[in-house]
Amino acid sequence: MSEATDRPVDDDAWAKACAEDLEAEKARRRAQHGPPPGSAAEELRKLVDAVADKVAALQSPLFGVAAQGAVQQVIKQAKSVVEPVIERNPDVFDHIAAAGSELLAAYRSAVESQERRWTQGASDSGDPSKKADDPTDPRDGGTGAGEHIDLD
Repeated sequence: MSEATDRPVDDDAWAKACAEDLEAEKARRRAQHGPPPGSAAEELRKLVDAVADKVAALQSPLFGVAAQGAVQQVIKQAKSVVEPVIERNPDVFDHIAAAGSELLAAYRSAVESQERRWTQGASDSGDPSKKADDPTDPRDGGTGAGEHIDLD
């Protein structure tokens, strides 16, 4: 028999090595950056709790005891409304967070491309028919020579 057949065969050795490497990388990132954020539902719950704690901690002389009691009641009501929604629909918040990220990326892309057009000179645009002193260029703030603007 050859040496290759004498060793025990572990079909999952590659998968095990990859899983170990992945766990080591996750542990390294947790040590470096702290724990990863939870789901969107968990983060919303944390936000509601943090806001409730901050509002409850406000001990202002402007508020009387009755006003502070009313604030506490509003906080309890808000939490009682938010908690069931979070528990029944935790995936909805993940989808909303993902949609928000996509909208932000689209907005950022639109703004960056518009800024690029604004900041590039006409000669840099690659269009030789446009000249920097073109009176019809909308970037110069003018309306062109003799052009009538209808304000009605």
